[in-house]
Amino acid sequence: MKRAKYILTTLFALAVILAGAFPAYAADTEPGTSSSYYPISVEEYTYGDLDELRINKVYQLSLADDPSLIPTEDFVRNGRLYYLLDMTRKDEVGVDTQPYTQAVTMTSDTDNMEAILQKLDAEIEATTEDGYTGVLRLDHTSVQVTVDGYATKSKTVSATRTYPNLSDADLSLVPKTITDGGKTLTLADVQWSSSNQTEADGTVVRYCATASYTGTSSSRYATGYTVTANYSGEVAKTGCNVVTYTAIFGSMPDPNGSAEPETPDSADVSTVPDSPDSPDTPDTPDAPASASSLKKPLLIGGAVIVLAAGGVFVFKKWKERR
Repeated sequence: MKRAKYILTTLFALAVILAGAFPAYAADTEPGTSSSYYPISVEEYTYGDLDELRINKVYQLSLADDPSLIPTEDFVRNGRLYYLLDMTRKDEVGVDTQPYTQAVTMTSDTDNMEAILQKLDAEIEATTEDGYTGVLRLDHTSVQVTVDGYATKSKTVSATRTYPNLSDADLSLVPKTITDGGKTLTLADVQWSSSNQTEADGTVVRYCATASYTGTSSSRYATGYTVTANYSGEVAKTGCNVVTYTAIFGSMPDPNGSAEPETPDSADVSTVPDSPDSPDTPDTPDAPASASSLKKPLLIGGAVIVLAAGGVFVFKKWKERR
């Protein structure tokens, strides 16, 4: 019985210790301030005829950030109390650039590349759907010519042949077809003429036929051409994506006479070195809890449950033995 009580007491004590550690740990792992609210620079300087010590803290926020979360609380540094005097805002105008290619299409009545290049503009102005603008230049290697379609055209061709010294004006003595320029032509008309010639047997009549031949020649031709070309370059757009806030802190001697280091600022990262005689403790803002740190409270809670269950199990076993 004493042994069972000892085990139960031990398990209960461990459970109490772990349970007590959990709230303290949970308090240390609360999410911290977003990195947007850490100053990008801190400037310490003197102002006015009295050489008042001042500090400027500069923050850069996106349009979605809330400027009211910028730390403006009083703090003590090197025996002086710093308090907020003013907060200024400046919209930073940035220029965003990106590469861009635009295709241009035009019609042409020729496929001669030299003639086509003369018709294309060397540069064009472009505007994208999301507001980017810029000047693009012709990429000569991208020019392509395609045929829109083909058609066939026909024309009549003709040729004339002369056949002299015929014995008679007989069509059978005249060829019905001839070949001219690779085309076959058909006899269309014959004009006759005659002359008297003296030969050994006397005077005879000789005939001359002037024959006309006709035919059709067909050829295939392109009805038109389409030219496509790419223009490439950079387009840019201006816009306000960042807002710069400057918190201006004036100072006075600390009423409490404290020479303690500056009270940690939840969003202060000083970039100005302090005096060698009065070292300033660097600010240590609460960082957001990481995923790994969130597992520890769960493990502690699990351990408490396991210990409690173990105690119940031991107590039941002890009762069964009795």
